[in-house]
Amino acid sequence: MLIEARGLGLVRNGRTILDGVSLSIRRGQVVVVIGPNGAGKTSLLRLLLGLWEPSSGHMQRGRRIRIGYMPQRIQVDPILPLSVRRFLTLRHRAPVARLREGLQRVGVPELLDAPIQTLSGGEMQRVLLARALLGEPDLLVLDEPAQGVDVAGQGEVFNLIDRLRREKGCGVLMVSHELHLVMAAADVVVCINQHVCCTGRPEEVSRHPEYQRLFPDAGVHGIGVYTHRHNHVHDLTGEVKPVRTAAENTDDAR
Repeated sequence: MLIEARGLGLVRNGRTILDGVSLSIRRGQVVVVIGPNGAGKTSLLRLLLGLWEPSSGHMQRGRRIRIGYMPQRIQVDPILPLSVRRFLTLRHRAPVARLREGLQRVGVPELLDAPIQTLSGGEMQRVLLARALLGEPDLLVLDEPAQGVDVAGQGEVFNLIDRLRREKGCGVLMVSHELHLVMAAADVVVCINQHVCCTGRPEEVSRHPEYQRLFPDAGVHGIGVYTHRHNHVHDLTGEVKPVRTAAENTDDAR
């Protein structure tokens, strides 16, 4: 078990932000926290990261657990001379070869010496993800990982996260509003609104009355849980790339 939280409560300035929230995260598992604005999702992440102390409940982390954190957004002064290389080493001192390898892992090795202010939304999210992975984390904590990414690139970001957790075997804890993407990518969904409204596998949560009450437009606009396949994907620039089928790969191997 990477993290196990039981009955977490948080009261700040006399206001109850979280009440009796419980969840657990195992290695190789994707746990997604969803909820409406003001539900306490980011506050929950801060408790789990150890940045805040809970007002009640208890939490247990694995011994010597390494956590990689990807924030929702960062603010960079537009006149600050900061390259991607320098940004990556603000927390982790690493040789250039390792920095380039980290960027290669997320698909943007050419950005090593680019000014951080010139990056697109999708490029910035990839750089933030590379930074979170530099410490070889056991648990990857992602706050709105598709923030600032256009629709064409959102699926690519989530596919990248799924590939990385499979390669690294790390656990993933993610907060996102992109219900149509995270619900399909999750192993466990925790729906909160100060307290845990419902939890379980995506298909179970999507049928729960509390989920349908909190997200009444999900079914109307097709943002439910569904399974389908495409014969192509869109990269971060919107370019169409074909997806090879298992049969095609088998034919080539013969």
